[in-house]
Amino acid sequence: MKYPIGTQTFSTLIEEGMVYVDKTDLVYNLAQKHICFLCRPRRFGKSLLISTLESYFKGEKELFKGLEMEKLEKDWTQYPVFHVDFSQGNFKDPNYIPSTMGNYLDEWEEEYGVSKKYEEIGIRFSNVIAAAHEKTGRKVVVLIDEYDKPLLDVLMEAQEQTNRDALKEIYSTFKKTDEHLRFVLLTGVTKFSQVSVFSGFNQPEDISMKSEFDALCGITKDELVSYFDEEIAVMAEKRKCSKEEMYIRLKKQYDGYHFSEGMTDIFNPYSVLNALNDRKLDEYWFASGTPTYLIKLINRHKTNIKDIVSKSYAKKYFMDYKADVEDPLAMIYQSGYLTIKGYDGRKGLYKLDFPNNEVRNGFIDLLANDYLNDIHGGTNCLVMDISDMLGECRLDDMRDALSGFFASIPYNANYQERVWSYESHYHYTLYLVFNLLSCYTVLTEKENSRGRADIIVETDDYVYIFEFKLNGTAAEALKQIEDKGYAEPYAADKRKLFRIGVSFSSEKKNIVEWEVV
Repeated sequence: MKYPIGTQTFSTLIEEGMVYVDKTDLVYNLAQKHICFLCRPRRFGKSLLISTLESYFKGEKELFKGLEMEKLEKDWTQYPVFHVDFSQGNFKDPNYIPSTMGNYLDEWEEEYGVSKKYEEIGIRFSNVIAAAHEKTGRKVVVLIDEYDKPLLDVLMEAQEQTNRDALKEIYSTFKKTDEHLRFVLLTGVTKFSQVSVFSGFNQPEDISMKSEFDALCGITKDELVSYFDEEIAVMAEKRKCSKEEMYIRLKKQYDGYHFSEGMTDIFNPYSVLNALNDRKLDEYWFASGTPTYLIKLINRHKTNIKDIVSKSYAKKYFMDYKADVEDPLAMIYQSGYLTIKGYDGRKGLYKLDFPNNEVRNGFIDLLANDYLNDIHGGTNCLVMDISDMLGECRLDDMRDALSGFFASIPYNANYQERVWSYESHYHYTLYLVFNLLSCYTVLTEKENSRGRADIIVETDDYVYIFEFKLNGTAAEALKQIEDKGYAEPYAADKRKLFRIGVSFSSEKKNIVEWEVV
C-alpha cells in the first residue's frame, strides 16, 4: 500500500495509485453550497480537500472513476477555478501577500485576456473573476487554502495588522463579485480574525461544526477498518500483539476528535498514515509543527491549562468569538489541542478535553518545557525518576525528589512575576509533572459527586491518590480523600491503593508534610 505522506494533490494520489479514503460523496454535497468556511487542525487533509474540489470543478471525470462521485455527478461541468494557497510563505515580509497574490493575478489575467489597468489587488481580483465568467459563460470557483496562515505567523507582532489589511482587500472581492461566483471555500486552522478579515463581504457559511461534514477531513473508525485492516494486522504482528489490541492502541493514540454534537469519532489522518507506514506508534502530528502562537497567547493571558481541560463551555466561548478578543481557549480548541468530548443538549454545553494520548503528551510536554524549564532545567530527569519511583512504590524517595525540585527553584523578581500565586504555581507545577508520566494513567482533578481528587496515578500494580494542601496539613488532605470518597471507585480493584496527603508551605516554598496511608 502506497501512503500519501507529504502528498496533498488529489490527481497525484489517484494517478500514482496511492491510498485514498473516499470522501467524494461529502465533497459532492459540499459543492452544492455557495460560500463556505471550514476550520480544521493542521495536517488534517484540508489541502487535499481543496485539491479534490479543484479537480471536480475542472471536470476531471477520469480521476473519480470508481469513487462515490462517479455515481453522483452526471454533468461534469467545467468551471474556471482560482486556487490560492497560503499554506507556505514568508508572511513576516510585508510585501509577501501582495507579491504572491500579484503572481496569481498575472497568470489569470493572461489566461482570460484582462489588461492590467489597476495596481490594487482587490480591483484586479474582481476584474479577473468577472472576465472569467464572461469568457467561459460559467461562474467562477475560488478555493483559498489556509486563509489564516499569514496571520498566525505574525500573531501579536506589528506585521499582523499589515497582513490583516492585505487579506481583507482580497476577501472583500467576494461581495463585489457575488453574481459571478459558483462556489467559494476558505479553509484554515482558526476562526480568529474572521469578523475583521471578512468584514468586507457577507459572512461565509461556517460548516466547521455541521454534523453532516464531521468526516470531511480525517479518518473514521469504519474507514480505518475498511481501508487498512490488513495493514493493521501486519503492524500488530510486527509489534507482537493481537490485531484487536493494535486497534485499541491506535484509538488511544490518534482517535478522539469530535467536531460537532454528532460526536463522530475522527482519527488524525496524518498520524495514522505515518504510523501504518512505519508500523509503529509515535507522536507524528505533534512533531510536525510547534504551535508557538499558542504559547504566546497562553503566556500573555497567564492561562492555566489545567483550569481549561475537562470543562464544559457554551459554543460561543470556543468557536463564535469576536475578532478583537484574543481567547486562548478558542485558539487551543480550533488548533486541535482540545476537542469535544461530550455534549449536553439540554444546557447547550460542550465538554472539551485533549483528544488522545499523542496530543495530550505532546502539548503537556511543550507547556512543561516552557513553564518549568524557565525555572529549572531538570524537569525531564525528575519525571523519569518519579516514573520509576511510582512503578516501584518508593514513595519516600518520591517525596525527597519533589522536595529537592521545589528547593532548587530560584526565587527572584522575574520568577515572582511569572507565577500567578503560590497556590496556582504549586498546583500547576504538579499538574505538568504528573501529566508527563505518559507510561501511566494519570487523572487530574477527577470529579465525583462530592468533589475533585487533585491527582490519581494508576500503574499496573498500584493506585495512588494525591491530595495537596497549601498552608494546611497532610492530615487535612487525607481527611478530604476520605470524606469525598475519592478511593471508592477502587474498592474492588486488585491493585494496592495508597492515599497520600501533602502539605506545602508558602513561607518555606516547599513540601512540609507528607503522609501515606
